[in-house]
Amino acid sequence: MQPHFTGTSLITDDVPSLAAFYAAVLDAEVEGGDPFARVTVAGAVLSFFSTQGMELMVPGSMSAAASGGFTLEFRITDVDAHHERLLARGVEILKPPTTQPWGRRSVWLRDPDGNIVNVYQET
Repeated sequence: MQPHFTGTSLITDDVPSLAAFYAAVLDAEVEGGDPFARVTVAGAVLSFFSTQGMELMVPGSMSAAASGGFTLEFRITDVDAHHERLLARGVEILKPPTTQPWGRRSVWLRDPDGNIVNVYQET
């Protein structure tokens, strides 16, 4: 059987804050709370687990971990409308809607842990 990607888990010091951020960005509901929560979107689950909880499960696993080291991408149908909704919710925008040379129109933001979020549409 071929692997089937089902989601990712972000390890964080503030599960409620990070989960609430992604719920607002993705217009979804948060399930769970501290130390584990998740937001389900079409095709995958984005989960959040506390740094302390991870360290209790696997001692020493967080010693080399750092925040802000990756980008998450979410495809949507209307970047400009989504951008306006994000602004209305007070989300800080790193890069306003821009059409990239390779054809994507995207808006970039940063999550509370410093990771970049690219919300884009194919043009």
